[in-house]
Amino acid sequence: MAFRGQVLINPVSGERFVFHTTADESRGELLEFDTVIEPHGRVPGGHVHPGQQESFEVRAGVMRFRKGLRTVTAGPGDLVVVEPGTYHRFANAGDEPAIVRVRVTPALRMEELFETVAALAAEGRTLPSGMPRPLDLALFMREFEHEVAAPVAPALARTVMAPLAAIGERRGLAARYRRSRPVPAVPLSARPVPIRPGAGRASATRPSPARPAPSRPGGPGASAPRRTAGRRG
Repeated sequence: MAFRGQVLINPVSGERFVFHTTADESRGELLEFDTVIEPHGRVPGGHVHPGQQESFEVRAGVMRFRKGLRTVTAGPGDLVVVEPGTYHRFANAGDEPAIVRVRVTPALRMEELFETVAALAAEGRTLPSGMPRPLDLALFMREFEHEVAAPVAPALARTVMAPLAAIGERRGLAARYRRSRPVPAVPLSARPVPIRPGAGRASATRPSPARPAPSRPGGPGASAPRRTAGRRG
């Protein structure tokens, strides 16, 4: 389980994550973190979040985003919002490290997803691009099917990957994934939390895990930066 202030490093992609608001703190409504991307570094692959909204506020550097069919270049103060089900990928388009504040609503199991990718990279189980090797990728996509999906024909991709996942199971590659999972605090059908003033001020008091998690509009820590990116690449 991630915690506020935790730093997570992917040794292959060079991405660095610094967690600010965790799923536990926000009762599952929000995951907020900074990602630091080295010059000309990029996220390992394009993807889709089936039921989550993801926003990117550039704090430093120059980023290039692919959002659906659009390419957007964003600098400090710009905001790029990716709606659920929208294909996206991004990269540092400059010669200096880029710092991006990322907000994901609802949080679901994104913290564990990032931790798993970093662990696979550290164990040499990824390709040079940073993507997990085929058997690990099949298991990863099955495990985190609510958080990430293939950008094209996701149902067909799941069908194609099922035999690879079965082979991975037989080889013991699935041992890292726990079989007992807590029920997400926010249902998959929950609407994304609107971005509003008050970034980074999530309550420091951790709720009791036994308490039911109400679904509130405008989750903790959400904010609106100065302007929305609009420079086309």
